Amino acid sequence: MRILSLYLILILHCTIIIAQEKKWMLGPFVRMSEEPIISPDSNFVFIDPITNSIVNWSSMATFNPAATIKKDSMIIIYRSEEKLNSKIIGGHRSRLGMASTTDGIKLNHYPYPIFYPDNDLQINNEWPGGVEDPRIVKSEDGIYFMTYTQWNRKIPRLALASSEDLFNWTKYGPIFKNWKEGKYNMIESKSGAIITELKNNELYAAKINGKYWMYYGVPNIWMAYSEDLINWIPLEDNLGNRIKVLSPRLGYFDNWLVEAGPPPIITDDGIVCLYNAGNRNRDRDRDKSLVNNSYSAGQALFDKSEPWKLLDRSTKPFLKPELEFEKKGQYISGTTFIEGIVYFNKKWFLFYGAADNFVGVVVTVDNE
Repeated sequence: MRILSLYLILILHCTIIIAQEKKWMLGPFVRMSEEPIISPDSNFVFIDPITNSIVNWSSMATFNPAATIKKDSMIIIYRSEEKLNSKIIGGHRSRLGMASTTDGIKLNHYPYPIFYPDNDLQINNEWPGGVEDPRIVKSEDGIYFMTYTQWNRKIPRLALASSEDLFNWTKYGPIFKNWKEGKYNMIESKSGAIITELKNNELYAAKINGKYWMYYGVPNIWMAYSEDLINWIPLEDNLGNRIKVLSPRLGYFDNWLVEAGPPPIITDDGIVCLYNAGNRNRDRDRDKSLVNNSYSAGQALFDKSEPWKLLDRSTKPFLKPELEFEKKGQYISGTTFIEGIVYFNKKWFLFYGAADNFVGVVVTVDNE
């Protein structure tokens, strides 16, 4: 009864995003605010270790957040861009900032970036573009593992780092750099989402048949597996080609591309993978209810024992650009780009990037 009452309160004070299309889907979600919860801030400065100069590291944009739990707070780790003399997306410099919250609205910001390009072994992969688009999971022994994109303005590469406290990080470099003598190291890769399970009200990296699994990539979603969360092997067929587990569909909101969202979650029905979707005008094969080139979010269900086996997927987006801040920013077509999810106080909080400029949040109430 208490959960039902809270749910009714949310409905009265928020806008329902979309009805739960299928029973296995996570949701329904409601917006907590019609304003962004994180916005660019020129007051944040730090001394860049590569240029040895004071930079306004959060002056251009704040978007595409990961999320996790630490002690009694939700932690949001978001991409921040320093404004440079560039007029193109990707032409600025990205670092990762951090904020904490207990309600999803009121935030405490850490004043310096907690992850950034440095004079280390990854400088050639991360400079001058920076580090982008994190996703975070926690291991059983409490170590945080973060996938992110290294952007040297030549090739975006999916990379990995770990930390015990979210401040001090070990960088492992591109995830596939050693696989088959670097077979995929010179090919664009990004968006690594490691499968998780809910234990004691917190998401942890999950093993399936003795291995950890990750969805990754764009414009299709592929898979990789690992025994230790550090060394990853891409899933290939007998011919040595990567196996697509989710692809764009003509005539739908995801006709242009699909891209893994926050860490997928094992449920009673299967593995629920929330994903980002691109919609593009191409004759009659797009979703005409969405703006050309816009990003929305869908959900896919995979088998719990065979995580590459697709069981079902949504036919329409459960989150799409509607509010002003979701459609006004660097990305003028609009985005609601999901990357961070946590279970906190018996609610799912889903954090997303909006228009490549802001961070927003939607929330649902656990129905169990």
